Amino acid sequence: MPDVSTHVTLPADTNQALGIAHYALNFMWAKPSVQTGGAEIDRSVLDRTELFFADACLCGVSALALGTNAPNLLRAEALTYPAPVVGFGSFGVGKAKRAGATVFGSSQPLMPEKAIVANASAVREWDSNGTNFGFNPALGHTAGEFGHNDFYAVPIAAAQLMGMNGAFALRGMVLLDEIRGRLAEVFSLKSYKIDHVVHGAIASAATFGAMLKATPEQIESAIGMVVAHSIPFRAIRAGKQLSDSKGASAAISTEAAILAMRRSMAGFLGPRDIFRNPEAIFRLFEGPGQMFQKVGAASANTAKRDASPFELVLGRAGSDFAVMGMHFKLGLYEHQSAGALQGLIDLIAANPRLLEDREGSRIRSIVVTAYEPAFGIIGDPAKRDPKTRQSADHSMLYLLCTKLRKALEIGPSAAGPGKGSANWKGGTDAWKRLMMMPHDFGPEAITHPLTRRLMDKMTFEHGGEEYDRRYPDGIPTSIRITDDTGATHDSGLVMYPAGHARNTTADLTGILEHKFDLLARLTLAGTLDAADRRQARALADRFTAVGKCSADEVWSINDFTLPLHGKFD
Repeated sequence: MPDVSTHVTLPADTNQALGIAHYALNFMWAKPSVQTGGAEIDRSVLDRTELFFADACLCGVSALALGTNAPNLLRAEALTYPAPVVGFGSFGVGKAKRAGATVFGSSQPLMPEKAIVANASAVREWDSNGTNFGFNPALGHTAGEFGHNDFYAVPIAAAQLMGMNGAFALRGMVLLDEIRGRLAEVFSLKSYKIDHVVHGAIASAATFGAMLKATPEQIESAIGMVVAHSIPFRAIRAGKQLSDSKGASAAISTEAAILAMRRSMAGFLGPRDIFRNPEAIFRLFEGPGQMFQKVGAASANTAKRDASPFELVLGRAGSDFAVMGMHFKLGLYEHQSAGALQGLIDLIAANPRLLEDREGSRIRSIVVTAYEPAFGIIGDPAKRDPKTRQSADHSMLYLLCTKLRKALEIGPSAAGPGKGSANWKGGTDAWKRLMMMPHDFGPEAITHPLTRRLMDKMTFEHGGEEYDRRYPDGIPTSIRITDDTGATHDSGLVMYPAGHARNTTADLTGILEHKFDLLARLTLAGTLDAADRRQARALADRFTAVGKCSADEVWSINDFTLPLHGKFD
């Protein structure tokens, strides 16, 4: 049972949309206490959220600076939507003191939904920001839906509109991650081929509305509109080669959520009590009164009961918040590959001979074994021959063989201190030296002859129930490399790679500082060689302590020169 002094429970037989609204408003505005529902957030949670925010922002500004398509297109679009003066042509901005918010690299007040769609698209573009796993065994909430920390543009925009400081914005970030993270624990969207961004869109509507002091009923209405009008399916993530729609999905859904919230604040009445609506996605797929069921499911929940399919438990105080279970990506890669990448680092550290020949002749074969959904998503046969960045960063073969190529180019020292030595630290040095950055997914890298030869030596296997049952607690993966003498080197089962919330061996802060430095340098100079380290540090620092920002600093957080270094496909 959740602790009533630290958590708010919304039972399945209650109006959970309205419950989320009351929870969010109290979290943002009430005095901290059990009685009022005001937030009492442990410092560790705020620190963790600040790291995820900085990570997301530096991913975003580097994607813009290197000329990626969708983020720059959406940013250019946003800049054509200047915000009107509050009270003159604006609608649905609640108690806002300003009508607009800003995009990365500008101080121009823009329509908030346009600023948000642009910034959210940018932070997701590299697919390198945080990931949640939807796993809370203490409550039996293990639906295992994943998602990403794509939505921080929402609380930043709301704080800018309200003229509030960084502590207010940071509290909004914790709130948004809490709502979407807890929904991911109780309802698996991917099981029904619905895109995972829906949970983030619901959380965005609730957070934006609460921060702007919408009424509970207005927030309930907006949540209803999101679920009734804006459900994206995973078609955007299927196919032989992926498109801009995959990277921009969270942004586009959030734009719709913000518009829904603004329309509700202007008087539009959306569907009420949406989680108990018998024809909305939740009951439609899981009941009560279930109309559709997964292929292979033994039974359907056809009970006649006015309830949603889940109880929702939301954190209010202490350190048990969803963000504490979220995963950092230590470079550019699909999170499902992290176990394999850690296994590779472990193997080359234990067997540096594998790296003695730069052409990889010491390696005869590579076999990776993993779980579903990793096997189906990044082991898709269509991704064995990726031709675009969006497909390459979702190809297990490409990701692992690119990191191995980088190690071969360095040689036996690539893995740093030997595994088990005092300075090993879970492969911290190797994670830094071999960190994959955007140019590892450029046209020349995707077709690199050595990478392709290594991919030809690799097979990817499904580990079956033994692996499947261990996800999403961890990222269960193993890797076996057979060398030129016929000897096989086995990583053993990797569960908690560096970056995972339950990893205790790697120097996470040190690796993230290295990642932030690389992304900031790429933003400023387009390459790692030409960047001024001090300027890069200043850019990173802009985002690393948002909770200490004054209201004026929150307003100007995106006001910096953003160079454009050509075009990056």
